[in-house]
Amino acid sequence: MKGGVVKKPADRGVATVYACLGIVVLLAITGLAAHLGAAALARQRAETGADLAALAGAAKVLLGPDVVCATVVRVAVANGAQVQSCSVVGTDVLVTVTARAGTGPFAGAGTGRARAGPVDVISAA
Repeated sequence: MKGGVVKKPADRGVATVYACLGIVVLLAITGLAAHLGAAALARQRAETGADLAALAGAAKVLLGPDVVCATVVRVAVANGAQVQSCSVVGTDVLVTVTARAGTGPFAGAGTGRARAGPVDVISAA
């Protein structure tokens, strides 16, 4: 200290920089959470669509695979899913669907698979 003059620290304005960095980090975390939420919602929609479509198809399995797959497509579309595959193996219906949730950069996609058919009767011998 010379002549009674006190030197000020050279870190003026650093709080503003830290506040801006904090806001950027919070926005990035919010964007990531929105994206993960959309992906989880899409997966749930796809699984629900696949389950319901397979059950509806299984109810029509005795009418033939064409009727089964037409029913599967109708039910899946009604649940917001797109059918990727539909097959009838014996009396079982195998369905794979995809669904999307959200729009823009926060959109998510999910895949659902389901199998439905009659329950095997196990006899107590």
